[in-house]
Amino acid sequence: MSVFVNGNPVDAAPRPGQCLRTFLRDTGHFGVKKGCDAGDCGACTVLLDGEPVHSCLIPAVRADGKAVTTVEGLATHEALHPMQQAFLDAQAFQCGFCTAGMIVTCASLNQAQKKDLGAALKGNLCRCTGYRAIEDALLGRTHVEDVAAGEAFGRSLPAPAGPDIVRGAARYTFDTAIEGLLHVKLARSPHAHARIKSIDKAAALAVPGVHAVLTYEDAPAVLFSTARHEQAWMDPADTRVLDDVVRFIGQKVAAVVAETEAAAEEGCRRLVVDYEILPAVVDPADAIAPGAPIVHAGRGSEHRIADVSRNIAAETHGEFGDVAAALASAAATYEGTFTTQRVQHAALETHGGLAWLDDDGILTVRSSTQVPFLTRRALAEIFDLAPDKVRVFCKRVGGGFGGKQEMFVEDILALAALKTKRPVKLEFTREEQFIATSTRHPMRVTVRAGADKDGRLTALQLDVLSNTGAYGNHAGPVLFHACGESISVYNCPNKKVDGLAVYTNTVPAGAYRGYGLPQTTFAVEAAIDELALQLGIDPYEMRRRNIVRPGDPMLTPPGSEHSDVLYGSYGLDQCLDLVERAMAEAAPAPELSADWLTGDGIALTMIDTVPPDGHFADAEISLRDDGGFDLTVGTAEFGNGTSTVHRQIAATVIGTTVDRISLRQSDTAHGGHDTGAYGSTGTFVAGRATQAAAEALATQLKSFAAQHWQVAPDDCRMADDAIACGAQRLTFAELAKASGSLLTASGSSQGTPRSVAFNVQGFRVAVNRHTGAVRILKSVQAADAGRVANPMQCRGQVEGGVAQALGAALYEEIVIDAAGRVVNPRFRDYHLPSYADVPRTDVLFAATLDSIGPLGAKSMSESPYNPVAAALGNALRAATGIRFTATPFKPDRLFPQLHEAFGD
Repeated sequence: MSVFVNGNPVDAAPRPGQCLRTFLRDTGHFGVKKGCDAGDCGACTVLLDGEPVHSCLIPAVRADGKAVTTVEGLATHEALHPMQQAFLDAQAFQCGFCTAGMIVTCASLNQAQKKDLGAALKGNLCRCTGYRAIEDALLGRTHVEDVAAGEAFGRSLPAPAGPDIVRGAARYTFDTAIEGLLHVKLARSPHAHARIKSIDKAAALAVPGVHAVLTYEDAPAVLFSTARHEQAWMDPADTRVLDDVVRFIGQKVAAVVAETEAAAEEGCRRLVVDYEILPAVVDPADAIAPGAPIVHAGRGSEHRIADVSRNIAAETHGEFGDVAAALASAAATYEGTFTTQRVQHAALETHGGLAWLDDDGILTVRSSTQVPFLTRRALAEIFDLAPDKVRVFCKRVGGGFGGKQEMFVEDILALAALKTKRPVKLEFTREEQFIATSTRHPMRVTVRAGADKDGRLTALQLDVLSNTGAYGNHAGPVLFHACGESISVYNCPNKKVDGLAVYTNTVPAGAYRGYGLPQTTFAVEAAIDELALQLGIDPYEMRRRNIVRPGDPMLTPPGSEHSDVLYGSYGLDQCLDLVERAMAEAAPAPELSADWLTGDGIALTMIDTVPPDGHFADAEISLRDDGGFDLTVGTAEFGNGTSTVHRQIAATVIGTTVDRISLRQSDTAHGGHDTGAYGSTGTFVAGRATQAAAEALATQLKSFAAQHWQVAPDDCRMADDAIACGAQRLTFAELAKASGSLLTASGSSQGTPRSVAFNVQGFRVAVNRHTGAVRILKSVQAADAGRVANPMQCRGQVEGGVAQALGAALYEEIVIDAAGRVVNPRFRDYHLPSYADVPRTDVLFAATLDSIGPLGAKSMSESPYNPVAAALGNALRAATGIRFTATPFKPDRLFPQLHEAFGD
């Protein structure tokens, strides 16, 4: 076959049945990404004779004699393609995994297509941005700023990886070629609960190219959690690399290692597994009932499981005051039960990684992870290796959202690499991502609330049943977090919490953006609105009368031994004011028939900026001979923007520009430690370490200059890539030469004390009373992010969080059948928000300066998600007079109550 790729002839024979996507990647065109392999996401888009196609759907042989253009081929040696430049100017990306395909599609659009972007972009999905920045790129809008030395922080500076992202040159997990690579595929359980009696490997090993079949007999018997936390107490030790008991449909049973993926897959098909079927339970209410099948029989409290006999992975109970008495005497009360569904993270880069033994015998893992250092720790413990004999690193990560705060592939990769002594690769399919990783915790939340005649809360009670699935990764921390800030944001003398996280024989739940707060906030904020309605009080005013303010204790029963949460800054009052004013402003109203009912709704949330009990980060910065700087941090970049912000922090402290700072990150070989990029810590914790390192180096530089000039260090200052003292200047390059040695400094952060961040969301909606269709007419979110490190980037985080949360509130849902099987494990059966689905959100920032966070900043990557479903539920209530208590708010779910209320 002969094909021209980016103008160059490629003479190669595709494998039988090979698609164009894998053919292009085999020939080194790594800008062509895998997001679904089903034509659903557009990450693999290329031009075939000038027409955009999803290369995962095109047999490679169909490209014979044709011209293929990938994102790498759009640019010339001299300049970017205009669409690449437009995406760079608008910073129309976050993780960037979808960007290559999105740019190729956008570059192909004619003027008529650009007038209907909803239709034009329906084949390209972005999970991160919320699409506004992509629209801005198509409209030619520029958001990046140029700033002087020492003025980087607080300005809209571009991501350092931007030029590589738009060219398709940014390297993600699998964008590399390794000689002698073997491929790993996993055989998975067809049963929700079963004991493996035996596995016959003979037929699998007979497949040409198969090197090994690994089962529970080959794996360490060590129990651990796939969840990665700094402290082991947070999660139960209930998981093995490969187990002889399977507890959900899709659990890995065996790993086949082969020369090709096809051989490995065939080996999986030929395995003969003899199962003893065990009774299963898929509903959490059934799981805690007497006589229910026990999901983790034989394990107990020594494995940090709360109550094995009742399938309770974790629980929390507590009360302040007397809630029952307060409810009995309240002027207004409300009780309701709210349910939230499973949703998938849907990061476009699936879980996966590569592993090998280097020349020094060090187990090396290149993985799509948010937590390389904690993963190294786990691998060393599981395989009984010294920590310095394990290296884990990640390149750019294609989205995370909490789902990559787990160890789903690295353990199998390590086992395969250690057994075969060959480099190995394991890349999940999109179906595996749905059936075998983790989801958001589905919850049933009963809220009871009471208030006096003046609208002051007198009682708040939560009863939470969380379904953690077959394993308890994140079960406890998500439950505790869900029952935390959702009610501690309100002053109330009587509070009560009862919460259970329950095992079932279903796909595990885990860390997900918001970490339990969206589920409980949905219930709590509904209760606040219902009390306000009964008492005739405006919803904004009801909240103003009850929210905590600086000096108020932030209390949730049963209380916490970790009392380091402070008001580093406070902008909740400003956020309420900003949203109220924005919602009141006149806006163009669409023409709607009388069938449409409209209403406004709001919700607020508070979030601790760091998880409890320590979150650690180290940073190091050195002066180079050329006067630039090398900054090393441990935190990972997956669209959270930390790569940009860390350079801004260092440049501001040192008095230079960001282009003078080279960043190394997310590699355990660099030394130090970093707990990981989760819990909104990438800026708040790791950024403090960077600030400390930069300040220490600045002190060194001033001290050296002072000694050079024989003046006091206090007389020296950082000034425009130099040290200045009066009229004297010593550039950083001159200083490096004069010092004669490497000037370097380190900094660290322990994640304490912690601060709080706030978000308020407002919606105006229209609901069709006859069909249940919902339209978002207006969306506003105000955020208290302290001093905003990068306004453009932070706005993108808020917009992306709102878009993702709207997907979960309106239509996203993992459906589990009665047997425990995921029935919609692909994007086309799981509605991810596309360009046409997402309204534009007005993003407003409170003017605060955090006393704890780096240079006054605090977290804002996770919390924008949290108030969205609650605000939408309140808007639906205002529009229809009906309190809908279950998400998603799909038309067919709303229709029965609408029909009952309004008839035909």
